[in-house]
Amino acid sequence: MNFLEVSLICSTLLCTLVTGFTLLYAVVIMPGLSKLDDKEFIRAFQVTDSVIQDNQPLFILIWLGSVISVVGAILSSIISVGLPEAWLIVFVGVVYLLAVQGITLSVHLPLNNRIKKINIEKTDHQMLSVERGKFETRWNFFNNIRTGISFLVSLTLLLIIALQ
Repeated sequence: MNFLEVSLICSTLLCTLVTGFTLLYAVVIMPGLSKLDDKEFIRAFQVTDSVIQDNQPLFILIWLGSVISVVGAILSSIISVGLPEAWLIVFVGVVYLLAVQGITLSVHLPLNNRIKKINIEKTDHQMLSVERGKFETRWNFFNNIRTGISFLVSLTLLLIIALQ
């Protein structure tokens, strides 16, 4: 097994785990939190996100591992077979990096950090409602996008491995 094959297998595994993580938020965590009142919602999200923001080792391994393995797959495919033959791996990898990781960096992290700073004990109910409104719809919309794209990337990588 060569480095390209190993990097494709690692990328597929880790991107699929990221898909599962974002899917879990889309179909279980956020719908569950949506049933809470504004104060409970914000507090529950703060607590949940703090596990991730405190560098939970397994999460970091999966999330950053997916980035490293995708970059490795892109580079090893270009080196192994050349850019004209590696176009699909390069395309899929760039889509993953921009759409899944890019959305996380540009949308989710700023939203999460904004929610994290809210002192729910010192903020009135109206302001909590406003903050939740600014957060929840946008967060869910972009999470659905990154979940769908991550799923398609994982599926495509799996097909590339199968066709090797």
